[in-house]
Amino acid sequence: MSRTSPYRSAGILFLSPALAAIGIFFFLPVLAALVLSFTDFDIYSLSNIAYARFVGFHNYASLLNDPLFWKAFGNTMYFLLVGGPLSVAVSLGAALLVNVKLVRWKGLFRTIYFAPVVTTLVAVAVVWRFVYHPRFGLLNYLLGLVGITPIDWLGDPQWAMPAIILMAVWKNFGYNMVIFIAGLQNIPDALYEAASIDGASTFQKFRTITLPLLAPTTVFISIITMIGYFQLFAEPYVMTQGGPMNATLSIVLLMYQQGFRWWNMGYSAAVAFVLFAVIFAASVLQTRLSRGARAW
Repeated sequence: MSRTSPYRSAGILFLSPALAAIGIFFFLPVLAALVLSFTDFDIYSLSNIAYARFVGFHNYASLLNDPLFWKAFGNTMYFLLVGGPLSVAVSLGAALLVNVKLVRWKGLFRTIYFAPVVTTLVAVAVVWRFVYHPRFGLLNYLLGLVGITPIDWLGDPQWAMPAIILMAVWKNFGYNMVIFIAGLQNIPDALYEAASIDGASTFQKFRTITLPLLAPTTVFISIITMIGYFQLFAEPYVMTQGGPMNATLSIVLLMYQQGFRWWNMGYSAAVAFVLFAVIFAASVLQTRLSRGARAW
């Protein structure tokens, strides 16, 4: 025991600066936000903290009875349930295409597909706003070639969220594609060779070899995509400001508007912790699904 004590002390010494930074810049703000969610902290409380009153669970009760919150929650779930599977499917398809042995210049294609991930969202939004332009946009021009009338993609409540989903999938699929490629390269070639000798078709190889061995990777990508899409903010903030008619209002955008537009900081903090509870539940689901995938 005495032999390990110097190493243990050294470990604690090296970890202390990082733990102190995490405690100061993460745990303390989270604790302060939790306390804030039980008060009516607003713009007047910024000048004098005494104006903030403890209101208990009033913010949470108001939140759950707020139609705007449920509208934002429904929009977020729509974005998640449609955009999440679509993003995973596009990422897997791109990874399969790039990983084919007959494809040349694989590094070039990976760079091109990954470029949107590292591109500034503002620049992407400017380009996509032109693509979605109701009169001069590229997308409406292509639809016009097949006889479809122009669509006001960002101005029509019916089409605004699908437009946001399409842009988000395009921008984010490259990151998941790289992870899928890593998973594909870990599958032994001997399994495909044995399946070819047995007369298996390409689809049978994909269904019986690729998909089962990619299960842990697929579960991981699906869950991190779900958690990320729950935090939808930048796309509607830049493209539509939550409109039209709140059709693209997300939970995080609602939290931002309540906190930094209307200065209802206590209510905004309550929204944040409701979202935290949802993401925490998703994290628990991730753990269980990952264990199930490994067992399979």
